[in-house]
Amino acid sequence: MTLTAEQRERIASELAEADRAHGVIPRITARFPDATIEDSYAIQAIWRDKNLAAGRTLVGRKIGLTSKAMQQATGISEPDYGVMFDDTVYASGAEIPFDDFSNVRIEVELAFVLRAPLEGPDCTLDDALAAIDYAVPALEVLNSHIELEGRTIVDTISDNAAYGAMVLGDVRMRPDEIDLRWVPGVLSRNGEIKETGVAAGVLGHPATGVAWLANKFHQHGARLEAGEIILAGSFTRPMWVHKGDEVRCDYREMGVITCRFV
Repeated sequence: MTLTAEQRERIASELAEADRAHGVIPRITARFPDATIEDSYAIQAIWRDKNLAAGRTLVGRKIGLTSKAMQQATGISEPDYGVMFDDTVYASGAEIPFDDFSNVRIEVELAFVLRAPLEGPDCTLDDALAAIDYAVPALEVLNSHIELEGRTIVDTISDNAAYGAMVLGDVRMRPDEIDLRWVPGVLSRNGEIKETGVAAGVLGHPATGVAWLANKFHQHGARLEAGEIILAGSFTRPMWVHKGDEVRCDYREMGVITCRFV
């Protein structure tokens, strides 16, 4: 790490205030060009711990930048991860307060709920599939508090990997009930199709990201726990939304998710 403890604490406080005020701060890497990925995860951890101390409950993790579509859309080529709290989870059909977020976009994903702990350092796709209880379709609401132009993975990770909320579908399927690679997503805004993709776009198999995260966590002496929700990464480009927009995503046999931004 190249930033001092005081600098990391100050940036985490800036991000917490931007989250509270639904604002945007200047890029961290514009101010601290030598900041490292280790710095960014340390900043995220400080922000996370502030939220836990305030009474929020962690329910899972999000993985980002796992598909070529997302890497090309952001110019960032390495996956990242963030945390998800219980008050950010919506059910299909929800009305979502648009003004609670900044730079609001939607991504098409699958989420996995673990029935057993998962630990690296050599976790494989088969290990991940064995630990998964079920898969459920999900939309991620992106919430970026750092200016988008010129941002790097250091900026994104510090900002909790741009996670804002997720909308979960109603259909749950075990990994042995469906070929998860070929789950489609047809994403529409106000009745017009904007993005399409299949889940194989996420590292060849959407659960590969779960194994990647378990191995990444092992580097920090941690593991994924039973009951956690793992949002596995988008297989479409992000779609911008505005207040009043109706969003619909069709996952074929895994059902349909709808939500509206109010």
